[in-house]
Amino acid sequence: MTVTTRFLSNREKEREKLNEIVWTVLLLASLMVSGIYVYRKRKAAGITGFKTALTSICFYLIAVVNLLAFWFDFIGLISWALTLILLIAGAYFTKYLPPQQTEAK
Repeated sequence: MTVTTRFLSNREKEREKLNEIVWTVLLLASLMVSGIYVYRKRKAAGITGFKTALTSICFYLIAVVNLLAFWFDFIGLISWALTLILLIAGAYFTKYLPPQQTEAK
């Protein structure tokens, strides 16, 4: 719970807790769906190797870090720093992505 919840009524606290659960389930479901989608797209395109997946891994880790920060009230300098580091790392590893092939019409 956040610091501001200590002034809320019991009903408002229950609503906030339910809200946290709903957002957590939505985030985890979207992470799983998008992870499966990325895996299938990589497999269909014949892309192998770890380096080409590092950008996606960094972006998924950003979501996990922020979810953990949300759960454990750890939203602060460390979670922001980890998010920024993972964002920069994800941008750096885009150089290992294969070039996108465009279809000529």
